[in-house]
Amino acid sequence: MFKNLLQSTILASLLAVSSVAAYAADYTIRATANSNENDEDYDGLVVFKNYVESASNGAIEVELFIGTQLCSKGTECLQGIADGSIDVYISTSGGAAGIFPYVQVLDLPYLMADDRVAEHVLSGDFTRTIRDMALSDSGDTIRLMTIGNTGGWRNFANTKRRIQKPADMEGLKIRTVVADLPQELVRALGASPTPIPWPELFTSFQTGVVEGSKNGITDIMGMKFPDAGLQYVTLDGHAYMGALWWMSNNKFLSLPEDMRQVVVDGFYQLQQATFASPKRKSIQAYADFVAGGGDLYVPSPAEKAAFREAAAPVYDWFKENIDGGEASFNALTKAVAEAEADIGAARTADIN
Repeated sequence: MFKNLLQSTILASLLAVSSVAAYAADYTIRATANSNENDEDYDGLVVFKNYVESASNGAIEVELFIGTQLCSKGTECLQGIADGSIDVYISTSGGAAGIFPYVQVLDLPYLMADDRVAEHVLSGDFTRTIRDMALSDSGDTIRLMTIGNTGGWRNFANTKRRIQKPADMEGLKIRTVVADLPQELVRALGASPTPIPWPELFTSFQTGVVEGSKNGITDIMGMKFPDAGLQYVTLDGHAYMGALWWMSNNKFLSLPEDMRQVVVDGFYQLQQATFASPKRKSIQAYADFVAGGGDLYVPSPAEKAAFREAAAPVYDWFKENIDGGEASFNALTKAVAEAEADIGAARTADIN
C-alpha cells in the first residue's frame, strides 16, 4: 500500500512539473547586476524575481545575470537598456554619470541626514523627476524605476589618523573615482583626490599611494582593507549610497497594464529589500572592524555641521558645472525639506 502511495505521489509531482513546463511565461525580463551574490543588489533582485513571478501568476519570468555576463561597465550596460538587449540594470550614480550626469546629485555631501530621510526622499517625487529627465535625455528609451541602496553610507576612512574635523583631512591622499564631483569634495575638505581603480585600492593602501577613501563599511570589510592598513573610520555619513534601477522603457511599455503594475510593485519590494539589507550587514562589519583594532569615530552634531560648512562650495560648483545639475539639486533639496517636515510631524505625533 505504501509503495502504491509513493508511486502515486511521484506521478503527481511529475505531472505538476510537466504542467508548469507546458505553460511557458508570456513575458521574460532579463535583469543584470555587475556585483556578486553577497551584495545588496543581488538581495534586491531575488526579492524582485520572487514577487514578479508570483504576483503575475507565472506570466512573467525574471532571468538574473549576476556579474559581467551581459555587460561590464555603466555606459555599456545602459546602452544595452536603450537598445533592448538588457531589460533591467542597476548602477551607482557614478556608473550612470557618463550618460546622465545630474544623477551625481546623490553624491552631494551632507544633504540627507539619515536613513529615514533618505528613504522618504527616494520613495517620492524626487525619483520621478530624475526619471522624467532620463527619459527625455535618452529619447524615451531608458526608464528609472526606483532608487534603492547599495552599501549604506559613504564615510571617510584612512590609514593615518582619526578625523574629527575638516582640518584633520588636510594633506591626506584620498582615493576617488575618475569623476569631477568626488574630487571637488575631497579638495573642498583640504585633502588630495587620487583616482585609483577599485581593484588596485588594496595595494595602493599598502604602498601609500593613497591614505584614505570614502566607502561604506561593508565594502571596507568585504575588501579586507584593514589588512592593508586602513584603521580609522569617521562616521560622517556624507553620502547615501544610492542604487539606480533602470529598465528598458520599450520593454516596460510593451507589457499590458496589469503586468506593468506587477513590475512597479516588484521594484517597490526590491527597493525595500535594499534599504534593509545594508543595515543588517553593517552591524557585523562594524563589530569586526573594531574587533580588529579599528578606530571608529562618531562626529558630534557640531563637528558634522563643520564638515557640511566646509563642503558647501561643492553645491554651487555642481549647479554651475553639471548638465541638469541645478534642476536635480533643487528637486533633491525640496524633497529633503518635505521629508524632514513629514518625519518631524510623525515623530511629534508618535511621542505624545
